This record gives sequence, structure tokens and C-alpha cells, in this order.
Amino acid sequence: MDKSFFRHFSRILQHINTAIPLVIAIVFGVICVLSLRANNLKALELRDNVIAVDKANGDIETALRELRTFMYGHMNTSLSSGQNAIKPPIQLKYRYERLLQAEQERVSKDNSQIYTDAQAECERQFPVGLSGSGRIPCIKNYIDSKGVAQKSIPDALYKFDFVSPGWSPDLAGWSLVITSVSLAFFVIRLVLDRWVKAELRDL
Repeated sequence: MDKSFFRHFSRILQHINTAIPLVIAIVFGVICVLSLRANNLKALELRDNVIAVDKANGDIETALRELRTFMYGHMNTSLSSGQNAIKPPIQLKYRYERLLQAEQERVSKDNSQIYTDAQAECERQFPVGLSGSGRIPCIKNYIDSKGVAQKSIPDALYKFDFVSPGWSPDLAGWSLVITSVSLAFFVIRLVLDRWVKAELRDL
């Protein structure tokens, strides 16, 4: 390439203001950081709402759906950050405890009825004599054969961890795009300027 080409190219570069893309990058970079923080705070707020609804035995499905939809649609909404964080970060502790208590009460009630039935059946089989002469083994055998065991409730069904996307088409995401493009334009402008000046010196 001859010297006239680089001179012409240098004049074109001089019409491109270097400061404008840098200012745009800084402004939208700040907007991006603030938007990412707002996303995270909103996710925490929705997570706290899930916990409150769970504790109050409210509409947990709606609260979970709102949290899941927000986290899947926004960047920087991950809740499992830090070494001492609860993992998974969303746990329906109160619902799980209520189910456990209900199961324990069911088993206790059923076994109480079975014990009553066992006494009646064994009194019919052994109507006379001391209670220990045949009734106790009879009652024990009856309970062993018909007793109700407590069902296991897997706690994994009440634990959740929604993953936020790497990029989302919200204010934070588009601000990140504009910041990246502006910075790239700024760097390319500087590199081209130095390259043209170097070529003009060498010619």
C-alpha cells in the first residue's frame, strides 16, 4: 500500500471521535452493573417470598413459579453463592415438616386402632385366664402382622435450584452488549490509529 492510502485512511480516522465509544461504554457499563444488582436483589426478594408463603402454608406453587420464571429470564439471579450458602438454595422446609407430621399422625392413629382391634380379637380368642396367659403374644402377633409403618418422604422433592442464564434480553443483558461493542470499537479505533501512524513513519 502506498503513502496516499494511509494518509487518506488517517484522515478518516480523525473524523471518528475516540472519546464517544469510551463514554458510551462507561455509561452502559454502569447501567449494566446496577441492573445486574437489581436482578439479584429481586431474586432474593422472590426467594424470601417463597419461604414466607411456605411458612404460612399459602399458594407455594404460584410463588415458586414467579421465582423460577424470573430466574430463567434474567442474568445474575443465582442464589447459591458463597461457601456457607444453603444448597440447594430453595427448600420448602415447612411444607416438608408438615408432611412428616401428618404422616406420623396417620401412622399413630392407624396403629392405635390396630391395637384396639388386636385387644378385641385376642380377648375373643382367650376369654378366660390372666391377660398374660395368651393374650399378650396374641396381641403382639396381631400388631406385627397388621401394623402400619411410616412411609418415607424424600426431601429432594422439596428442594430446588433454578439456574440463571449466561445472558438475558433485559436491561442488564442489552447494556452488556452495548458496553462490549463500544469497548471493542474503542480498542479497534486505537489499534488502527497506531497502525496507520506506524505505517506512515516507515514509508
